[in-house]
Amino acid sequence: MNPLFHTPLSRRTVLRGLGVSLALPLLEAMLPRSVSAAPSTYKPMGKAGSKPTPRVIFCYVSNGVNILDWVPKTQGTDYTLSPTLETLRGHRANFSVLSGLGHPHSTGGHTGADTWLTGADLKAVPGKDYTNTISADQIIAEKLGTKTRFPSLEIGDMSGTGSALHSHTLAFDRNGTPLPTENNPQYLFDRLFVPDDAASREATLKRYAEKRSILDDVLGEARALDGKLGRADRVKLAEYLASVRETELRVQRQVDWVDVPKPKIDATGLQLNSKPGDAHDRPMWLDVMLELSYLAFVTDTTRVITFEWAREAGGYGPGGQNHHELSHHGGDPGMLKKLAEVDRGYLEHLNRFLTFLQTTDEGGQPMLDHTLVVYGSGMNSGERGDHSPKNLPLLVAGGRAWGLKHGQHLAHDPEKHPPLSNVLLTTIQKMGIETNRFQDATGTLTGLV
Repeated sequence: MNPLFHTPLSRRTVLRGLGVSLALPLLEAMLPRSVSAAPSTYKPMGKAGSKPTPRVIFCYVSNGVNILDWVPKTQGTDYTLSPTLETLRGHRANFSVLSGLGHPHSTGGHTGADTWLTGADLKAVPGKDYTNTISADQIIAEKLGTKTRFPSLEIGDMSGTGSALHSHTLAFDRNGTPLPTENNPQYLFDRLFVPDDAASREATLKRYAEKRSILDDVLGEARALDGKLGRADRVKLAEYLASVRETELRVQRQVDWVDVPKPKIDATGLQLNSKPGDAHDRPMWLDVMLELSYLAFVTDTTRVITFEWAREAGGYGPGGQNHHELSHHGGDPGMLKKLAEVDRGYLEHLNRFLTFLQTTDEGGQPMLDHTLVVYGSGMNSGERGDHSPKNLPLLVAGGRAWGLKHGQHLAHDPEKHPPLSNVLLTTIQKMGIETNRFQDATGTLTGLV
C-alpha cells in the first residue's frame, strides 16, 4: 500500500469502460490505515454487566516453548520467576506455574492440540489410526452452556477443524468429533453482538425448521435399521444417534435464543479487520480475539472458550516469526534465544488479557477471581528440539473465588508425574460439575486447590 495513501479507497469503487462496470475485490487500500498499522487501544470496562459466575478460557500455543527459559529453577511459593515468566511479574499472585506434567498417552510431535484437552490415546481403537474423545471444555459446556446464548466458543488462527493430528481446534464433542473454530474477528463480533434484522430472523427460523425436518427423517430411518444390525454395528449406530441428538439440541437452543436481543457493544477501538495469517497484523489479531473473548465473558454470552493461538507445525509467532522452524532448534543457542522471544511475546498478550480481567469489577471482586484461565502447549520443544510430550509448559490463572491457590510453582518429576488430566479434572470440578472422573485422571492436582 502506498504509505502516502491516507484516505481509504471506497469498497464501492468500480472499473468502468465501454458501458460496463466491474466491482473491485477487497483491497488493502480499502481498509483504514489504523486497522492494519496501530496497536490496539481498546480499554477494559470498569465494571462487568454480568453477575459473578464460573467461566473458563483455555489458551493454547503451538510448537512448544524454550523450556530452559520457561521453567523456574526453584519451586513453592517463594520461587523465582524464570526469564520468560518475568513477563507476567505484575500478575505473580494471580497464577500458578505447573511443570513436569504431561499426557501419558500422548505421542508428542505436533499432535498436541488434538489431545491437550482430551488426554486421549488417539490409537486406542484397534484398526483405527485416530480416535479422539470429549474435551474438558465440552464437559463444562454441557452444564454451563445451558444458561448462555452460546454453550461455548471455539477460536483459532485457522478456521474450521483442520485434520487429524494437526487440529485447528481444541474442542471435541462426546464422539470425539472436532468442533470448528472461527478466525475472523469481524465474523465473530457479528455473531456475538450484531442484531439480526427481520429478514435474517425469518431466514434463521426457516433454516432451523429444515434442519429439524432432516434430523427427524434421519432418526426415523436409523431406528428402523437398528433391528437389522449386529452388536458392533448397533454400538456404532448408537454413537451416531448421540451425535444427531447433540445437533438437534444445538438447533433447538438457537431457536430459543432467536428473539433474545444480543448485547450492545461499541466496536470502536476493536481492530476487527486484523488477519491472523498476516505477519504484520498478527499482534493486533491476537489482542482483538482476546478482547472479544473478554466481551463475551463480560456480557455472559458464553462461559466457555477455547482459543488455539496458532496451529501446530506452522503459523506465525506473535510478532510474525516462523515459530515452527524455531521449535526445531537442535539446541542452537541463537534459535533458542529467538524461541524465548516468541514465548515472551505470547505472554505479553496473556498479561494484557489478565489485566483486563483483573481491573474489571464484578460483584465487588476482580473479574479474574471468577474466571479460570488455562494457558499452555501440548508439546515441549526440549533441550534439543525433540518435541517431547513430557514436561509441558502450563500456567493456571484466576479462579480464586472458586478455591484455586496461586503465587506458586508446583514442580513435578517429568518421569514420575500425575497426569495432566488431573489439572483438567480440577478445572471441571471448579466450574461446578460434580464428577470424580476425566480420562486418566487420578484425582485433582494437589496444591492447586
